Amino acid sequence: MQLRYVFSELGQGLRRNLSMHLAVVLTLFVSLTLVGLGVLFNQQATKAAEHWGSQLQITVFLCRADDSNPACAGEVTDAQRTEIETVVQDNPEVADYHFESKEEAFEKVKELLGPERFEGPNPAATAEDLSESLWIELKDPEEYQGITSAVEGLDGVSQVRDMRQVIAPIIGSINMLQWVALGTAGFLVFAALLLVGNTIRLAAFARRKEIGIMRLVGASTLYIALPFLLEALVTAFIGVALAAGALGAFMYFGIEQRGTDQLKFMPWIGMEEYVVALVAVGVLGPLLTVIPTLVLTRKYLKV
Repeated sequence: MQLRYVFSELGQGLRRNLSMHLAVVLTLFVSLTLVGLGVLFNQQATKAAEHWGSQLQITVFLCRADDSNPACAGEVTDAQRTEIETVVQDNPEVADYHFESKEEAFEKVKELLGPERFEGPNPAATAEDLSESLWIELKDPEEYQGITSAVEGLDGVSQVRDMRQVIAPIIGSINMLQWVALGTAGFLVFAALLLVGNTIRLAAFARRKEIGIMRLVGASTLYIALPFLLEALVTAFIGVALAAGALGAFMYFGIEQRGTDQLKFMPWIGMEEYVVALVAVGVLGPLLTVIPTLVLTRKYLKV
């Protein structure tokens, strides 16, 4: 196989249909960026739910020393903890539950606000300043009054927090942004597929005489289609690179500069989540160009 010819045809094809390739690149750029944003928003919703709980959860904070609740006589005792667990275990509204220690809660706070605030001789807080808690998962988010009223009056209970009041507006907004991004990306992906099809059709028509001669001399389908596949890969690579840059800018200006510095009430996505979105975009981009190219070249390269 003469690679010089293949790359020569690749360069001519890119120049010959420059406007179409630019349209494909721009459409891929926007659609892949929106797909990446959808992946990031999904991970942000998951991260927030892991920290704050879900709409199916309520949190029971247990008494601690120097508790602000006057009903608390001091640190929750083992007997009180056992009684609370028994009430929760026997309640029909409860699907599952687990205790969170002071140390586990302290690790969450350090992750949220930064560990540097809790180090040194005068830390902002210690694990002893926090309360133990019991996280209760409900079978039905609308059926919670029974378990709430059952635990509120128990000895050793400081307060009960309904997670729906805290997390529902946040998760709802993030989910809305996620589905708007993915929905818009779906329309643009369809447009990208149409553009790829038109590009291949025009390129095949422009090279129809060359393709006919190559068929007559016995050139294989792969040899003839290879320049088209390389064109698809080039456009996909440029689209993925631009989308990666846009997502990186969003992470830096939208999350790192705004979220982590100014909105510290919840944990935010970081480099790990960005890499996941980048992998999703990096896989989807070539698939959107190579697969239709493989399918359509079988049709348009027949002479």
